[in-house]
Amino acid sequence: MAELNIQRKSFASAVRANVREYIVTYVFLALSILFVIFSGRPLSDIFSQLMGRMSRNLFIVLALIIPIIAGMGINFAITIGAMAAQVGMMLAINWQLEGMTGLLAAAGITLPLAALFGFLIGSLLNKMKGQETIGSLILGYFANGAYQLLFLFIFGKIIPLSDRVTIIGATGVANTLNMMGGGMYMALDSLISIPFTTALYGVSALITAAAIILYVLKKMSLKQLSILVGSSVFFSLLVLLVPSVHQIVKGTSVPLVTFLLVAVLCVFNVIIMRTRLGQKFRAVGQSRSVANASGINVNRTRVIAIMISTVLAGWGQIIFIQNLGTLQTYAAHEMVGLYAGAAILVGGASLNRATNTQAIVGCLLFHLLFTVSQDAGKTLFGDANIGEFFRVFVAYGVIAVALVMYAWKGGKKAKPLTAREVQAKTK
Repeated sequence: MAELNIQRKSFASAVRANVREYIVTYVFLALSILFVIFSGRPLSDIFSQLMGRMSRNLFIVLALIIPIIAGMGINFAITIGAMAAQVGMMLAINWQLEGMTGLLAAAGITLPLAALFGFLIGSLLNKMKGQETIGSLILGYFANGAYQLLFLFIFGKIIPLSDRVTIIGATGVANTLNMMGGGMYMALDSLISIPFTTALYGVSALITAAAIILYVLKKMSLKQLSILVGSSVFFSLLVLLVPSVHQIVKGTSVPLVTFLLVAVLCVFNVIIMRTRLGQKFRAVGQSRSVANASGINVNRTRVIAIMISTVLAGWGQIIFIQNLGTLQTYAAHEMVGLYAGAAILVGGASLNRATNTQAIVGCLLFHLLFTVSQDAGKTLFGDANIGEFFRVFVAYGVIAVALVMYAWKGGKKAKPLTAREVQAKTK
């Protein structure tokens, strides 16, 4: 009896700790369910819209993980990576490049630009250690002014461009650039598109096979194997055997190549953390002073983290724009950092810890709420515009709560790693 009471207390303690750790995620889950109910929209429509949002936003959210692990907080300066991508997209349209050729050219232009910008951002953030989140946010606003100057006065006046992208009768780049005529609209998404049910069964089979192989190689425990295989079988059977669930998902298609790129980025985030560079990211994120005493070049490691994040965010913006079909020249980048930062925080990430799972869950919940907030606002308050205001309120609110919680937890001094422990991690 006494042993049973101890187990109950241990379980209750674990539940309380989990709720404290993921309180923002649970609140968002409850809000999402509530808003779905009040929106009155068909679940099939909500699911289809959500998959579209996931395909164009998830890559950017995953780009935030490495700087967080390196102890640099939410890299709101990914906005600058998005600007670099928009330069590449604009030039591809100007040169009349079509389809995947145009997207690859834009990605090629984005790489050096975003890497350069990332180097400058990282170098500046090294001068303001401890304030990187706020610093990167301010940098995004500052860079936006330089971006406006570049596109309004330099492009088209100093740097000649064709009439395809410039304002007729004036200087500067047009406010909206249409990619449908050049074939870049959905160029990536439309390469291979399959039904959601087919994608689910295929992914479940791959996860099951990979889990069994890892278990045989003794790289995975029996508990982990059971969780992965059980989850895969459960969701597959849920869609296959429950008619109402099958009805919701059957009309939705999945852009296979886009999600494969997302999967590649997830694998990249996992693999790089197992390399020497990834262990340096972790060591610097846990304690800069101890990492420096162990021979790690802290500033260089932090700059590399920001450079990788900025380049990935630029490529993510290309995925986003090709999905929409139009480039809002002066506005497409403005909310990139804010929404991506809010999404990853919703998934349970903090300013010093983040995983692929947290990014995916956060993106799912955040954009589910975005999908239904306008209709729910109309139902609850009689005004659809309230839903739009609620979106921005939620984004800023999540970030504010995360900052407060981080400061509160920071008051509880954790035991720092010793130099020997850091050296062991980086070998």
